[in-house]
Amino acid sequence: MPGTSGKFRCGGLLVELQTARLVAQLGSAEVVTYRQREPGTPFLADLLRIERSPGDALWIVSWGFDVPALLRQLKGRPVAYHAHSSGYGFKLSAGVPVLAVSRNTLGYWGDRAPRNPLFLVPNALEAQWLVRGNRNRTGGPNAIANPQRRPIDVLVQQRKNSRYVLERLVPALRAQGLTVKVQAGWVDDLVELFNSASVVLYDSADYWRGRGVSEGFGLPPIEALACGCVVFSSLNHALADSLDPGLVGHQLGAGTLGADVERIMAAIANPQPWHPAPEALDGLLDGCSEPVLLARWQRALLEINGHWDRLCAGESALRAPARWRIQAQQWAARLAKLAR
Repeated sequence: MPGTSGKFRCGGLLVELQTARLVAQLGSAEVVTYRQREPGTPFLADLLRIERSPGDALWIVSWGFDVPALLRQLKGRPVAYHAHSSGYGFKLSAGVPVLAVSRNTLGYWGDRAPRNPLFLVPNALEAQWLVRGNRNRTGGPNAIANPQRRPIDVLVQQRKNSRYVLERLVPALRAQGLTVKVQAGWVDDLVELFNSASVVLYDSADYWRGRGVSEGFGLPPIEALACGCVVFSSLNHALADSLDPGLVGHQLGAGTLGADVERIMAAIANPQPWHPAPEALDGLLDGCSEPVLLARWQRALLEINGHWDRLCAGESALRAPARWRIQAQQWAARLAKLAR
């Protein structure tokens, strides 16, 4: 990772640190920085000077903007790409495995690098969301005695949300007398905050479209579901992996402002019909739990180690044909057909 503090602190960094802690249960795992030197943390340039290629370690890179440069630095060493967002535009070298955090990202690399080893390893929810989330309103281990209307009708996290939500929908909901909280800045206890909200709004489509890359996984809506909130969200990129509209979550910005206001007010007045079916929610959250993800990582890393053993022994990596070559073959086949 480029660094673990300061300007590099963000949701993606926290997820990577969690992943490092998770895979450390399978063997030796260490965080290495490459832009920012930090006390007690190895620095990439220093390690490469003392380690002879190919070395004993499997290197995992993840910071999308830096991946091409990192792969050049690590050339000749076993390496894999932990892919969150897609759309950065770079090409992967033949043989570099991809650990995709969503089906959306998996499909992207399945198109751009179809001969590279590909794996699906979604991001894990921290255990606190599963243990403390008040998602079972009428029964179960997380049930609330005598459930009442939550103090926050609508919760909006300012970061990544659209101008439509912040400048049009929020005022319209407040005009209806709803309690709307726009959260900006650091929160010490996000689980408690989400437990206090009836509805959570998440609209990241404009944010990612403006940056030219994708919503890599979309943890906030899943965290909200784990806390028993009704989720209204955009369905861009990886959000479509988990938010089956009308069944697990609900589309935000569905045609008109009036439609959004009407549906959100209905969900606050009577949340039960707007919640996902228990079996659907349980399946979604179980798939994001650390034990399930640890098993996925174990399978993926075993296959990746075997893959690099074969490459280091001299076997050649498969290469996908270039698009121009495929198109040339298709045109040649058409011309041959016409000449018959």
